[in-house]
Amino acid sequence: MKSVAPRAVPLTFYSVAEPVPGQGWQNLFRSAWPAYRQWYLRDGAAAATGLGPGGVAGSGLALGGVAGSGLALGGVAGSELALCEQMLAAHMPELVPTWQRLVALADGDPLAAQMLTLYNPPPFLAGCSQAVYLGSEPALVRNYDYAPELLERVVFGSAFTGRRVVGMSDCLWGLVDGMNDAGLAVSLAFGGRLAMGPGFGIPLVLRYVLEVCDTAAQARLALARLPVHMAYNVTVADRAGDYFTVFVSPDSEPVFLDSPIATNLEPEPGSPTTAPHSRERQALLASLVRQPGLTLDDLVSRFLEPPLHSDAYDQGFGTLYTAVYRPADLSVEYRWRDSSWQHSIGSFASGQHDVVLASRDAVGPAAAGPGGHSTSPGASPRTPWPWNPPMA
Repeated sequence: MKSVAPRAVPLTFYSVAEPVPGQGWQNLFRSAWPAYRQWYLRDGAAAATGLGPGGVAGSGLALGGVAGSGLALGGVAGSELALCEQMLAAHMPELVPTWQRLVALADGDPLAAQMLTLYNPPPFLAGCSQAVYLGSEPALVRNYDYAPELLERVVFGSAFTGRRVVGMSDCLWGLVDGMNDAGLAVSLAFGGRLAMGPGFGIPLVLRYVLEVCDTAAQARLALARLPVHMAYNVTVADRAGDYFTVFVSPDSEPVFLDSPIATNLEPEPGSPTTAPHSRERQALLASLVRQPGLTLDDLVSRFLEPPLHSDAYDQGFGTLYTAVYRPADLSVEYRWRDSSWQHSIGSFASGQHDVVLASRDAVGPAAAGPGGHSTSPGASPRTPWPWNPPMA
């Protein structure tokens, strides 16, 4: 194994302030949909959706148009879309009007309509570390570790259901972390094992929690009943200082812990994990959050250094940003080693922020970052897309 020179990874992050989905979301969809479509159809997903590689036109299926609460589509694909719409309406009815608007902005594409329900999507992994700051003013701090070319890089400020929500977008309207105007903050981390089953992609679950919940107690009830398609750890904190972490999985009941931290481990001690260095990161966080005199700045600084911070961008699990959610003043900060980008839910505005990540990874099949692994059996990596600014 030999070392290589650092590789510069330039990224531009965009903020999109759009209370109701409109031109900004539509531009995001048009830029990202070709890659999401390929991801959604690859590795056998075409059989599950009933659509061939050519989509509706290639399959010969006829689109019946928008009818009632959703789309009508003939054949097997229609039954799959109907099931996805049924599940969304049954479990997250508050999101159905927004889903309908998104489908209209996507020109009624039935495959897009199905993907946007995020019910039974292809698998995807992200290695992360997250912790609730336990000082006088609560905060949720997290690192998001993923492949740079697969991140949407959009901080979306919305009011889809009338509630203001700000967070890092994924899967076009889901969130990997975020906070609402009640001061409820959430973030996710891969749960450490490749369990799969019927359920929703976790980004939409986080979106739903922030749309309908005011407190950690309400979030607990929502997360206890929502089916998920893979194993994840979700950490929640609210303005009053209440917090928890829950391990959710399609093959077991949710496990709620009075824990302010999570990495990529199951709750059971000694459980195996597919994410290297998770135990090291978990142990460090456990000692940090209980450290006397620890300030929020101290905690954030540790998130910018190894082992919590990963430079494994070439392996698809480098730290792309550090997020700091402060429920007390509804402020959001995204941090990198040489810059920061601050937002407020009360005055969120569209804009952009340029960063350059540095990779100092080792070369070789065993190389993997603290957040994850170089290959993921059963996971379908999303295809990079040529990116255009969402507000262009």
